[in-house]
Amino acid sequence: MDKLLTLLEKNARLKNSQLAAILDMTEAQVAAAIEQYEQAGVLRGYQALVDWDKTDRPYVCAQIELKVSPKRDLGFDEIAHTIMTFDEVESCYLMSGGFDLALTVSGKDFKDIALFVSQRLATLDSVIATSTHFVLKKYKEKGTLISDEEIDMREATLL
Repeated sequence: MDKLLTLLEKNARLKNSQLAAILDMTEAQVAAAIEQYEQAGVLRGYQALVDWDKTDRPYVCAQIELKVSPKRDLGFDEIAHTIMTFDEVESCYLMSGGFDLALTVSGKDFKDIALFVSQRLATLDSVIATSTHFVLKKYKEKGTLISDEEIDMREATLL
């Protein structure tokens, strides 16, 4: 069934009939497997991958690294749960390395994100330090090419 999950992760719009044909299963088996994955919390949601640069909507994205002080008996979970409730936060990960948490946040402009960091995030008791990196251009996201620019394969082979 890992193949079913891989197919859904790459394209959640595939119909059960298409998945059944690819996996040599019946549509009923595919539907039952998907239902089971949803009930078990393996499948957490379905999303479209939007290239906001091609819309009129103002959109800025940033990666933020946080150094935090975990609470006794609660570890990093308490601060992570607090942070992930903010609407600006698209993703929140516990990381190894120099920082503890990595966030992906979005806003309508650079000022939006700067105010979020300075007024809401950095003021949390557990937050010791932040490092904000603005995304200037997306080339690939979640395995999908975002940039429409042609890649000169002569240059790519030199890398």
